[in-house]
Amino acid sequence: MRTRSAKGGSSQPELLWGGRFKKPLAEKALRFSSSFSVDKRLWRQDILGSIAHAIMLGECGILSPKEAQTILQGLRALYRDIETGKEPLEGPDEDIHSFVERKLRERIGEVAGKLHTARSRNDQVATDFRLWCREAVRELMERLLELQEALLNQAERHIDTLLPGMTHLQHAQPVRLAHHLLAHFWALERDVERLGDLMPRLNVSPLGAAALAGSGLPINPKRTAELLGFTATAKNSMDAVSDRDFACELVFACALTMVHLSRLAEEIVLWSTPEFGFVTLDDAWCTGSSIMPQKRNPDMAELVRGKTGRVVGALVNLLTVLKGLPLTYNRDLQEDKAAVFEAVDTTGASLSVMAKVVATATFHAERMRKALERDFSTATDLADYLVQKGIPFRQAHRIVGQIVLHLSEQGKGLEEATLEELRWFSDAFDADALSLLHPEASVERRIELSGTAKSSLRRQLRRARTAMRKTQKMLQQIPSPSASLLHRSHNR
Repeated sequence: MRTRSAKGGSSQPELLWGGRFKKPLAEKALRFSSSFSVDKRLWRQDILGSIAHAIMLGECGILSPKEAQTILQGLRALYRDIETGKEPLEGPDEDIHSFVERKLRERIGEVAGKLHTARSRNDQVATDFRLWCREAVRELMERLLELQEALLNQAERHIDTLLPGMTHLQHAQPVRLAHHLLAHFWALERDVERLGDLMPRLNVSPLGAAALAGSGLPINPKRTAELLGFTATAKNSMDAVSDRDFACELVFACALTMVHLSRLAEEIVLWSTPEFGFVTLDDAWCTGSSIMPQKRNPDMAELVRGKTGRVVGALVNLLTVLKGLPLTYNRDLQEDKAAVFEAVDTTGASLSVMAKVVATATFHAERMRKALERDFSTATDLADYLVQKGIPFRQAHRIVGQIVLHLSEQGKGLEEATLEELRWFSDAFDADALSLLHPEASVERRIELSGTAKSSLRRQLRRARTAMRKTQKMLQQIPSPSASLLHRSHNR
């Protein structure tokens, strides 16, 4: 390993930029500015980007065929050795780019220095980061699909299970459990769509922008974009190296996904209490107490709810890093990766855990149905009945409110009302009004808009399956160039 010595005898790895300096970087400054512990996760993307760059340089005649072949063989061997653990990701390097270049030079000699021709770390890191985020989109979509599948399977099992639908955490109207679970499904579907919407802006190659102004050598940026599976090249070289919109959008998508997960987790926590008793979570996804032997705590759901703050914090972190930066590259941008890695890791793990929690949960249909007794949740149906009799809604609302007050003072529920009691408040009531007072009748009347009636719900279930198939097709369209770059010749 080459070193450059300073007065006082200190030494450090040869830096990629050290030629114009008389003094070495202070050891404390090197430790402070090193990003290797964070960005070494980009090793696959860095080597694949370098392979594509070397292929392009060879095809353009900037590297001789022998030089290109030597560099490509060295990069591919390095990739395999890191992947198998033969080459550990360790060292005093400034960043992953320095590590790869150092290891390549150790293997193939000084010709390794030609790999960086027509390339800067600025466009290199932007390329690596985009490639990593593209893979993150794929993995997040896969995790979202897992949770959607769990919700959909439970919904299909509980089409006939009724429970109180709530507003303000108060009983509002009866709904089917399937309908309730699908509400969470469609929130997650918007998360899938957001990730899909991001792809055209994410899948853009900055390689060829060099430091900021573009390369003065006769390169072919469209070729590297093609090799790496990018669908476009950057429209402006300065924007190419400074743009992190794609990272912000990805972290925002993660943050909103976590908000959706937190809401689902909150309901699971509530529903698993004795007061609700709507669900029992599988033992494998609960924990106990160190002092109270009887406890079964929904800790996985609680942790998902708690970890949401970390992802929201990552979004604020990233936006704050970017907010005051002049064009183009600034070292502040080194801080972008930690925020994105944190957001993606936490969101992916939370989705995976919640999928298992939901899939293995046991929902208690009888307890849910019992919660609808004497809760007056069919009151709106009675008001609608009066509206159909020609009474203005506001007047109908007041009449039914008086009925609810009367029955509650009698210790009775709405389903226990007699026709005589109803007619005491309005002679518009006939015997058919009594059939509206039961939750089973209430849910069947709610067809629109995508309501909780069984006929509406079956349509919704079909649409949900269709949405999942669409996501699976989207996943197949996300490029994965590693096999091609690692195993095929690209001579033209």
